[in-house]
Amino acid sequence: MNAIVTGSSRGIGESIALEFAKSGYNVIINSRNDADLRKTKDEILRNVTGVKVIHFPGDVSQEQVCFNLLDVAEQELGSIDVLVNNAGINGPEKNTSDITSSEWDEVLDINLKGSFLCSREAIKRMLNYSQDEHSNNERSKYSIINISSVHQTTPMPLAVPYAASKGGMEMLTKTMALEVADKGIRINAIAPGAIATMMNIDILQDENKKKQEESKIPMHRIGEASEIATVAVFLASPAASYITGTTVYVDGGLTLVS
Repeated sequence: MNAIVTGSSRGIGESIALEFAKSGYNVIINSRNDADLRKTKDEILRNVTGVKVIHFPGDVSQEQVCFNLLDVAEQELGSIDVLVNNAGINGPEKNTSDITSSEWDEVLDINLKGSFLCSREAIKRMLNYSQDEHSNNERSKYSIINISSVHQTTPMPLAVPYAASKGGMEMLTKTMALEVADKGIRINAIAPGAIATMMNIDILQDENKKKQEESKIPMHRIGEASEIATVAVFLASPAASYITGTTVYVDGGLTLVS
């Protein structure tokens, strides 16, 4: 089994790539930062044996990068069983009236357009793989997983581009899932809440901010990237063979009170 994980040089993406490798998948890792990506590859290979790890640097908001990423996956591994669209950025912390069009474009291009482009190319290939497969079990083995956010449904002040990109991610997931539900491809999303990654470093390094954030969460703690990764592997597995077009909220109960 083979998996592509975009935005996997650190944080949630790195943890997802590691978890897939631990589960026996060959993985292609991707990020705009080649040096960090190489560190991720080394970390995976230190912890896992018997799998291939291929690093592919590039910005998935660029169409040609997505073409090349999927082509390399097929050339090196033979097929693509799982695509995890994790690449994303927070964007500027500004009022809407102060956001520039270039800031808007950067967030939407990376968070949403990149997920669309990679999904489109993966779907083309997965449809080809499933043409000769006839059993229902076989026909549900291909999976695309979009890493969204609780802010696909919960507004986030001073983050219009980010929240809009994640709101779009929810409908992207549902619509694509509906199109291919009977064609052997399942498409789902994961919506993390507050997770201990570099994206939240300002909160993690300030004890008062950390306590304030945890007070909003019913479980009273910030989650770990590994808790997102295990859900991703589950959604790609046969155990989730009848799940498509849904979002799994992994947020410590945050959306229950938001």
